[in-house]
Amino acid sequence: MCDYSLEAYRSRPAREGEQYVTHRFSSGTVGFIAPGDATTAVCMAYDTKLMLEDIPESTRTTLGIAANEVVTFARLDSDFFQDGVRFANGAQILLQRLGPGIKASVVDALVAPHKQQKSVTA
Repeated sequence: MCDYSLEAYRSRPAREGEQYVTHRFSSGTVGFIAPGDATTAVCMAYDTKLMLEDIPESTRTTLGIAANEVVTFARLDSDFFQDGVRFANGAQILLQRLGPGIKASVVDALVAPHKQQKSVTA
């Protein structure tokens, strides 16, 4: 999903194995982009597993986390923004508060592989 505040922007789904970065769009909303394409929001399903890298020290101290963490993309209850991440220790943060410039890669995009059906012969 993309936060509804990103609906005004072109978007595309996340893909497993790709690299992304958090970006502050001109609307002020923080979302994911593919590096080099700041005009397209990258959307992902809730419960997608991500590897976040280079988490700022102030955020690490506040949440009790490491610089690099596997997280779960989540819908968080908030007044306005909803997209966030949940850490293994139970801490969670809105992308809005995580801020721009955090590297992310999709570990599990929750997309089922296409299975070819076997043909039945009589």
